Amino acid sequence: MDHFIWMRERGAEAWTKWRGLISQQTQSGQSAAVFCRERGLRAWLFYAWKKRLREAEAAKFVEVEVKPTERARQWSAPGEQAIEIRISKGRSLVVEPGFDASHLRALLAVLESEG
Repeated sequence: MDHFIWMRERGAEAWTKWRGLISQQTQSGQSAAVFCRERGLRAWLFYAWKKRLREAEAAKFVEVEVKPTERARQWSAPGEQAIEIRISKGRSLVVEPGFDASHLRALLAVLESEG
């Protein structure tokens, strides 16, 4: 595997991992310090990732308009529609009903890291 691709995948895994940990901490009701101590995480690293994710979310907010496409209508059961996610540089993703959410998060993390 090309080293650059491997590094990009590792970066996407890190973004997914830290999104999950920060979400778990929020849902747990524990302070970040207690959450990190119980899991053997470095608190400074937790806070650094929390800041990085918060800034990425604020910078990446885009308006979403859901429009059914002819292709989506053909593939979808009645009442189900695909979602098109428009990304920077004119790129977009079409997400069909029944998608794997963790796969989508990892893909978006890779695309976000490309700037």
